[in-house]
Amino acid sequence: MTDSKYSGLTQLGGASTLPASPEEAVLERVENTQGEHAYCVRFTAPEFTSLCPMTGQPDFAHLVIDYVPEGWLVESKSLKLFLGSFRNHGAFHEDCTVMVARRLVDLLAPRWLRIGGYWYPRGGMPIDVFYQTGPVPEGVWIPDQGVPPYRGRG
Repeated sequence: MTDSKYSGLTQLGGASTLPASPEEAVLERVENTQGEHAYCVRFTAPEFTSLCPMTGQPDFAHLVIDYVPEGWLVESKSLKLFLGSFRNHGAFHEDCTVMVARRLVDLLAPRWLRIGGYWYPRGGMPIDVFYQTGPVPEGVWIPDQGVPPYRGRG
């Protein structure tokens, strides 16, 4: 990368290993060069995994993260590595979902952020977790997250 505004990035453009835990994961940000415009950014992670803290069995979720940036954008490779670091992390669905949101809010200070954690059933019951920082900024189109409720087979 030759642009000096990207010189502080440590993960993009090279080999990176999956962090051992979300606490060890490094989230990186880049300047939002379109900061004068209000717009929505969406990340979808349809294969998010973590571990049940009681049984150690895998839990699976479809995460949808929407945010309206202010001065910063999350660097997508660092986000992928951060989300991947949950694969060996034991925590309940609620904790994982809100932890992702809070790390992004702390890093980016966005105008607005929401996350939908659509968790697949364990023990016969899906648990969906939603977090939002406040009302949607006026004049910004925020599409529906598009994840249907769990219906089981068929």
